[in-house]
Amino acid sequence: MNDHNWLVEQFEAHRNHLQAVAYRMLGSRSEADDAVQESWIRLIRSNTSKVENMGGWLTTIISRVCLDMLRSRKSRREELAMAGAPEPVTGHQDGSNPEHEAVIADSVGLAMLVVLEKLNPAERIAFVLHDIFAVSFSEIAFIIGCNEPAARQLASRARRRVQGAESTSETAELQGKRELVDAFLAASRNGDFEKLLSILDPNVVLRNDSPFAPVANVPIVRGSDAVAKQANQFATRARSMELVLVNESVGVIAGHLEQPIFILEFTVVDGKITEIGMTADQVRLSGLDIAALKD
Repeated sequence: MNDHNWLVEQFEAHRNHLQAVAYRMLGSRSEADDAVQESWIRLIRSNTSKVENMGGWLTTIISRVCLDMLRSRKSRREELAMAGAPEPVTGHQDGSNPEHEAVIADSVGLAMLVVLEKLNPAERIAFVLHDIFAVSFSEIAFIIGCNEPAARQLASRARRRVQGAESTSETAELQGKRELVDAFLAASRNGDFEKLLSILDPNVVLRNDSPFAPVANVPIVRGSDAVAKQANQFATRARSMELVLVNESVGVIAGHLEQPIFILEFTVVDGKITEIGMTADQVRLSGLDIAALKD
């Protein structure tokens, strides 16, 4: 069997799964078909000689395709047909495609897909992959381009929305995080070392991104003292930094929304900042959902 025939065989073996994943993410049979086709194109253009788990690799590929499609849809402010209702699966199904039939027969069906339309792209990908297809958060973080705690937060927030429980608890959580990140930024601007120590967890981890030259040689900083010292080193730059929403959570931007230099994302546990993740790579920055933070 030549390489092309082997790829065809592998792809067809996973087609039903890919179709189910894409339909869940996109809510449209026609768009799901497009996503599957694009995944095939990416497969035949890739070097798969070192791929050990073809099913997992293809799930990653189609997830990224769907994420791109969702973000493109959002940027164009597209409306799905029927006032935003997802497109029902139609066609002549004979029961030979169990995963496809499961999409139709699922107890939540279109009702679930309508709720999913209210999620932002990153939330939707995280929720569908983890809660419906049991993909690990480490894999989801790799697909979305964030750290693992952020992937967990995305899925958790999406789950609350799907369950109809976002309301006041989520608003309070977002406000609490905003106050803490705002305090971090203010202390950085003022060179207030003691204030920084008071809001950082003693074991806080700062993950720098090498494309930002000043920290290229220090990929990871551990401990509140060390993290506070780095924050103090950039006090001048911090004066021009602002709070933003990053994947619907509070973060900090250096630069402008249209052309960020880097983004800082924060993980907060029990009222302390436990992790800060920097993204400076322009490709990964373009994949983040960044928006102005309203008062």
